[in-house]
Amino acid sequence: MFNSATSLFFLATIAAFLLAAVVEVAFAQDSPSSDLVSAASRFVELLVKEDFAGGVSQFDSTMKSALPESKLREVWQTLQQQAGPFKKQIRTRVEGLGGYQIVFVTCHFEQADLDAKVVFDAQKKIAGLFFVPSQAAPEPSAPPPYAKADAFHEKDFTVGSGEWSLPGTLTMPAGVNHPVAAVVLVHGSGPNDRDETILANKPFRDLAWGLATKGVAVLRYEKRTKEHGAKLVGTNLSQLTVKEESIDDAVIAAAQLRKTEGIDPKRIFVLGHSLGGTVAPRIGQADPNLAGLIIMAGATRHLEDLMVEQTRYLLSLGGQSSEEGQAKLDELLAEVAKVKKLTAADASAPGLLLHVPPGYWLDLREHDPLTAVKSLHMPLLILQGGRDYQVTEMDFAGWKKALDSRPGVTFKLYPELNHLFMAGQGKSTPGEYEHPGHVAESVIDDIAEWILKTNPTT
Repeated sequence: MFNSATSLFFLATIAAFLLAAVVEVAFAQDSPSSDLVSAASRFVELLVKEDFAGGVSQFDSTMKSALPESKLREVWQTLQQQAGPFKKQIRTRVEGLGGYQIVFVTCHFEQADLDAKVVFDAQKKIAGLFFVPSQAAPEPSAPPPYAKADAFHEKDFTVGSGEWSLPGTLTMPAGVNHPVAAVVLVHGSGPNDRDETILANKPFRDLAWGLATKGVAVLRYEKRTKEHGAKLVGTNLSQLTVKEESIDDAVIAAAQLRKTEGIDPKRIFVLGHSLGGTVAPRIGQADPNLAGLIIMAGATRHLEDLMVEQTRYLLSLGGQSSEEGQAKLDELLAEVAKVKKLTAADASAPGLLLHVPPGYWLDLREHDPLTAVKSLHMPLLILQGGRDYQVTEMDFAGWKKALDSRPGVTFKLYPELNHLFMAGQGKSTPGEYEHPGHVAESVIDDIAEWILKTNPTT
């Protein structure tokens, strides 16, 4: 959980690989331009030299407003906090559509190879910028060993209708002659795909195939900021909150499943991971007919505070001088202070704070997850990885304290698992996500068992 301007951004290191989604646009292929390749390469050089004024001078008017010099500096410095110091440019490639061309500049950082995706308009101005895992990253992992291909089948499923409809996949248990329980998967922050792909890993695919193998249907879909990123940027970004980003689509998906053949309409669950877990109680409030909620690594503390905690953790891993690290931490603390000072009068204010509009922060502040979860009466399953440095055991303790005397709540802590609920040893680091892994089978077993034994409440 860390990234993006149209989503939650710097909350989790995995999204350090998806910075500046506020300027993300979706374009396909056109003829390459050597001039633009050179321009993109020079732009990256300006970032390396910390000539952010020079970088901004290459932007079109929309980009200059969305990513002024101070914000561009913050993006680049935070990127290096997450991926390690920049080392060199490796290669370039070009894609495009119509009047736009995209140059991918593969950059080698100490801990990861990332593509700087630089979008040029017809006037050769930069109209979009974001960082994504390099296509040279490891191939996605093979199917998890607990997923049995003959135990389920998949079909296309569109969530919603009209301009915000989302392509998805419904995974159904095979050979079942009765309606089954189903779970809707809600992504972490950032413009995630339906598999919640993080470098070499696909945790939502693992969950879908693993749970369906055990008799539970699973719906996963492209996140709105993934499928409609360009359209969101073209709307009034100051009005964007997590409701539009995540909550509305999860509620729509659950409602559609109730009308889907083969699904038990009284046994629809929602599983939220990371940001999805944080907002799961709000989804439960919006749809009180859900059979239950599953919260995986959901934060209970203010997200800006987690950003500071994560930055301190990453700095403690080394790779930067203490002086450089402290300077970057001081800049972050100054921005966090601005977030803390926001008032209701700032809700529609233009501009961005830590890459999201002020109204986004105010909405999160107004809807405390612990207050929301206390209002719910549905069964709850709350899961936490012990090696997770992005959402930690302190957040897990927050859920436990808030729900201490509440019946119908199950807590599970997995000491060896990270933020993706994949096993590892020692301190978790950003580089861990580059290695193929799978959601632990014990997590699949626990979720499936809990769903199958949870009786409908309506």
